[in-house]
Amino acid sequence: MGTWNSRGLRGSTLEDMINHSNEVYREKKLALIQKVPTPITPITIEKQTRHITLAYFDQKSTVDYIGTVQGIPVCFDAKECAVKTFPLQNVHPHQVQFMKEFEEQGGISFIILYWKSENEIVYLPFEKLYEFWKRMEDGGRKSFTYDEIDHSWQIRHKRDVLVHYLEPLQRDLTLRDAAERNK
Repeated sequence: MGTWNSRGLRGSTLEDMINHSNEVYREKKLALIQKVPTPITPITIEKQTRHITLAYFDQKSTVDYIGTVQGIPVCFDAKECAVKTFPLQNVHPHQVQFMKEFEEQGGISFIILYWKSENEIVYLPFEKLYEFWKRMEDGGRKSFTYDEIDHSWQIRHKRDVLVHYLEPLQRDLTLRDAAERNK
């Protein structure tokens, strides 16, 4: 198994890298993906700097990113995991429900997961996330491990695209099309 990048993320957060990748995709007219802002209500604002120092979330957010890739609606969440076990409590029930409904409307949902301990970023198709979720709901493990995922879904960087998730997304679409034709 190769690592994502031998020098690591070099201090950048996964979200910063995805935001940069989305900007490159937009400039190249490959995709238009936006970060979904989480609505907050300020409680305390520092008068001199006008910085919010205390706030609360207005509502549950859905996913981190939403948009379209060559006319295909996509939504995804970005997650980081410091160890080789990913707790499903890091994905909220309303997010899974949103992603499920998004898929039912013909969109593509997935998770971009950065395994920090392995320095590897993977594309986790919604179908696989949902398998883990159902297992938990049926009384099974409340997590999944690094060894349980298919590492052929690894996301690599390519030139100026730090998290080139369009390659595994294309694979996901191809597999879905093949499954649909075989029905």
